Amino acid sequence: MAQASIQKTMNASDWALLGILSVVWGGSFLFIGVAVRELPPLTIVALRVVTAASALLLVLRLIGVDLPRSRQAWAAFLGMSILNNVIPFTLIVWGQGHIASGLASILNATTPLFTVIVANYLTDDERLTGQRLAGVVVGFIGVAVMIGAAAFVSLDASILAQLAVLGAALSYGFAGVFGRRFKTMGIPPLATATGQVTVSSALLLPTALIVDRPWTLAMPSTGAILSLAALGLVSTAFAYLIFFRLLARAGATNVGLVTFLIPVSAILLGVLVLGETLAVRHMVGMVLIGAGLILIDGRLVSALSIWVSAKRPAPRGNG
Repeated sequence: MAQASIQKTMNASDWALLGILSVVWGGSFLFIGVAVRELPPLTIVALRVVTAASALLLVLRLIGVDLPRSRQAWAAFLGMSILNNVIPFTLIVWGQGHIASGLASILNATTPLFTVIVANYLTDDERLTGQRLAGVVVGFIGVAVMIGAAAFVSLDASILAQLAVLGAALSYGFAGVFGRRFKTMGIPPLATATGQVTVSSALLLPTALIVDRPWTLAMPSTGAILSLAALGLVSTAFAYLIFFRLLARAGATNVGLVTFLIPVSAILLGVLVLGETLAVRHMVGMVLIGAGLILIDGRLVSALSIWVSAKRPAPRGNG
C-alpha cells in the first residue's frame, strides 16, 4: 500500500503545534529546575520515564496499537532507551543542579551539531557538506564562548555541569542515528517512543531505588511533586504525541525547527518563574549556536541565495 504523502509546507495549525512543542520541551528545563532543588537526579529521571511510560502505554491501548514482541525490537528499544533517555536525562538533570535552566537549554540545542558529525561517520547518506561543516564550527565556537576561558584553568562544578549537558546532546546525536532503524523495522513511531520509555523505566527505577533510597528522603514540596508530574506527563508523554503528529504532517526537516525555539521558551520560563539570569557571553554563545544551526539547516541560506539571484539584473544581449 502506498504511503500517504508528507506535507512539506506548514500551515497555521502546524506552526501552532510547533510553538506548543517548543514550550512543552522548553518547560522540561523549568520543571527539572524546580525538582532538582529537592530531589536527587536519578529519582527525578526514574519518575519522569515511569510516568511517561504509564501514560503512553495507556494511549497505545486506547488507540489499539500493540508493542512488538520480537527480541530484535526490544533489543533496539534497549539501545534507544540508553541513548535517548537514560544517559541524556540523567546528565541534564545533574547538570541543572549547578547551572541555570536557560543555559542548559542553550547547550542542549547543540544536539543537531553532534547529530551531523555522528551521521557523517555512521551513515552512508548523510555526509558533511562544506556548509554543514561551517555550521558545526560556528556552533562550537558559540559553545566555547559560553563555557568561557575558565574551562582551560580549572574544572569547577559549573563547567562540569555544562560539559554534562553537552554530553547529553552528544548522546541525543547518537540516538538520532540509531533511531533510523525503527522505520526499516516497521515499528510505528509512537510505539517506538513507548517502548523506549518502558525499557528506560525498567532500567532506572531499580537503579534509583538502590542508589537514592527515596524512602529516606524528605517529603518533597507540592511544587516539586507537580513539576515531576508535568515533566513526565507534559514534557515527555504529551510532547511525544505532538512530536509524532507534527512529524507525520510536516516532515522531519520542519519539525527540526523546534531546536531554534526551545532555548527561547526555556530562557523566558527560567527568568519569569525561577528568577534566573544569563551572562552576556551566554547570549552571544546562543546567537553563534543559532547561526550554526541555520547553516546546517540550509533553508534560510538557500532562500537568501534565491532572493539575491532574483535581484540581479538580467544580462543584456549583444544586439
